[in-house]
Amino acid sequence: MSDIDLNLLLALDALLAEGSVVGAARRLGLSPSAMSRTLARLRVATGDPLLVRAGRSLVPTPHAVDLRARVPALTQEVRALLRPAARGLDLAVLERTFTLRASEAFVQAFAAPLVAAVRGVAPRVRLRFAPRPDKDVGPLRDGSVDLEIGVLGQTGPEVRVQSLFTDRYVGAVRQGHPLLTGEVTVERFLAFGHVVVAQAAHGLDPLDEALAALGLARDIAVVVPSFPAALAIACASDLVAQVTDASLHAEHARPGGSTFPGARGLSLPLPTATFAVSQMWHPRLDADPAHRWFRRLVQGVCRAANDRPPYD
Repeated sequence: MSDIDLNLLLALDALLAEGSVVGAARRLGLSPSAMSRTLARLRVATGDPLLVRAGRSLVPTPHAVDLRARVPALTQEVRALLRPAARGLDLAVLERTFTLRASEAFVQAFAAPLVAAVRGVAPRVRLRFAPRPDKDVGPLRDGSVDLEIGVLGQTGPEVRVQSLFTDRYVGAVRQGHPLLTGEVTVERFLAFGHVVVAQAAHGLDPLDEALAALGLARDIAVVVPSFPAALAIACASDLVAQVTDASLHAEHARPGGSTFPGARGLSLPLPTATFAVSQMWHPRLDADPAHRWFRRLVQGVCRAANDRPPYD
């Protein structure tokens, strides 16, 4: 469509409305000679004279009369499509579904406060949490996912990234556990069996790497699919669960009371690096007012929930 000039549509609309070259030129801010040349181009493009002389004035051909009933609506639609997006956003009436691809740990920690924040200002907005089995950016590119949340992996060069908070792994034990009394040394820590989630069981995680550097290894007695499952086992035994700081804090802050009120956190005996949890989106949504509002909301909820003291 390299030979299509949408300016011709605007010129045609002016010519048919004014019925004269001079009037159309005045309407579009052009000279009469420039408008005459545009009319000549329109005649070539449509294969019709459009306006023909009748005495000292111009009259429309039958084809022009037919076009005159259709062109104004098309012109308005083109103007609407090509003008900058409206910046006004009425959250009270906004109807939108946002699909977030996130880990079960993120959903457990942040879904409830995020839903509450959304419903408080945009009651017609719906959230859909989708599982994040991998770090493929395909769902962002094809539009099936609005926002991807997790630890940054391999992303496409065009994907936008914004850090939400930093997290770390911590230990979790039952109330009254021996490790809650006295210093948590490496030797005392390794004297107990451990529970890890499946995602941490594939290869060495930072704690296992730190232990391996000392020629040590822990006894991983149980592997479970989620942090709540790890907490449930730790609260009913002397096993030590490895969970994220955010997931343990979210458990304690759960509306209506914690499912595992006896869970107690403790820092790991060896320093391990923190990791950033980010939100990622496709650049086609950068300027979308609703998506920008939602990104800011997610960031605010995560930062508020991440304000927690250490376990030292």
